[in-house]
Amino acid sequence: MTVVTVPSSPPVEPFDLVIFGGTGDLAVRKLLPALFHRYADGQIPAASRVVGVAREGLDDAGYRELVRGVLLETGAPEDTVEAFLPQLGYRSLDARKDEGWDAFAELIKEQPEHVRVFYLSTSPELFVDICNRLGHYGLNRGESRVVLEKPIGRDLASANQINDAVGKVFGESQTFRIDHYLGKETVQNLIALRFGNALFEPLWNAGHIDHVQITVAETLGVGHRGAYYDRAGALRDMVQNHILQLLCMVAMEPPSSLAPDAVRDEKLKVLRSLKPIDEANAGQLTVRGQYRAGVAEGESVPGYLDELGGIKSSTETFVALKAEIANWRWAGVPFYLRTGKRLPTRVSEIVVAFKPVPHSIFDAAAGPLAQNRLVLRLQPDEGVKLWLTIKHPGPGGLRLRHVPLDMSFAEAFGVQQPDAYERLLLDVVRGNPTLFMRRDEVEAAWRWADPILSAWAASGEPPRPYAAGTWGPSAAVALIERDGRTWNEDSE
Repeated sequence: MTVVTVPSSPPVEPFDLVIFGGTGDLAVRKLLPALFHRYADGQIPAASRVVGVAREGLDDAGYRELVRGVLLETGAPEDTVEAFLPQLGYRSLDARKDEGWDAFAELIKEQPEHVRVFYLSTSPELFVDICNRLGHYGLNRGESRVVLEKPIGRDLASANQINDAVGKVFGESQTFRIDHYLGKETVQNLIALRFGNALFEPLWNAGHIDHVQITVAETLGVGHRGAYYDRAGALRDMVQNHILQLLCMVAMEPPSSLAPDAVRDEKLKVLRSLKPIDEANAGQLTVRGQYRAGVAEGESVPGYLDELGGIKSSTETFVALKAEIANWRWAGVPFYLRTGKRLPTRVSEIVVAFKPVPHSIFDAAAGPLAQNRLVLRLQPDEGVKLWLTIKHPGPGGLRLRHVPLDMSFAEAFGVQQPDAYERLLLDVVRGNPTLFMRRDEVEAAWRWADPILSAWAASGEPPRPYAAGTWGPSAAVALIERDGRTWNEDSE
């Protein structure tokens, strides 16, 4: 195998990154390891500071010990970990109480020349309180930015309330609404495949593409996120943000450049072109489910209601949708979207299925002709497969086989692919908003999602049950099979 040397990006300017919710799972398992990896690669200057903020009564030493344990568990070199830890600090603060904020503000103001990034890895209910206090202490001035984790609100009205309040403290150019799926290597490669090769773009339309599938499947249940998840559900948690953003990357028109607003303008056009799903057609175009006890990854697991402690709940843990885009490029091409918990496999992928050949010259003995498919795998093993029909080698007549041209990023480049947060965190420091959602994108996504939620509420129908370890309710299979298509479930 040829190992390709991947050039490292230049270091960023010194910065202060404050993580509100600094002891939470996202911060400890994703954000801090991502920063460590960029430090180990020489991209984070030694003068930079990372400050965790939470209500737990830790000090700097206690926080560093917490992070040390997590990093060493991942196999990180101990000497590099020890060199990184002095950049970490900790402050115990409550977003809704005054105590400690004066000292915190003085700490951040010690380095006025630094870029300041405030990452709100908290419940959305705290976004406004935190931003108001940052503004009160003048921490929003100069090269300051705020990062908002999804979901932003529960619907359009609440999203507007949050955006209005945050906007009074941080300007739109300072506000980075993060969706880590947009930082994944495969999503970046979708742009390169479409706009860097003459092969695909002429075929990227309703004349040649039969349908598109986007699947985000998880094997885990809700676990310790039960309280949050029961207020959100699969549509709010995954479809309104992650999946719609992936749909936009597949369906957008070629931007005039890779300038931030050029890309985001094209994504917005896609969101505004989505055909409405409401009470009139939600019954035909959507399926919602809720997992029951079953077997996942070889072990017996409880159902969703059992994990919540036996309470009644009509929250969906699975959604399948048939969406359509009303424009010239995509008219008549269905986009089948599905996501769920306690499914058989952890996988996130985009499948672009091309139309079958118009006429087969092969006899029945050669075997059936399958559609060409472009499969972009986002996780767990990022890569691209192009499924083609070829002749099976050997004598005995012409026999056809459907095989993939397979490009695994790890094998092709001989390096471990960086986590999405590694790219996105440094993009914030650099002030590059290309891979972040603009306010009008969030609003357009909620305008499409709200009528679906309203239709489900109006119907009064509970989510359809499905056994843990299966691919959701049987109605999700019927959703696509009544159109003469099947979900892609190739494990190869």
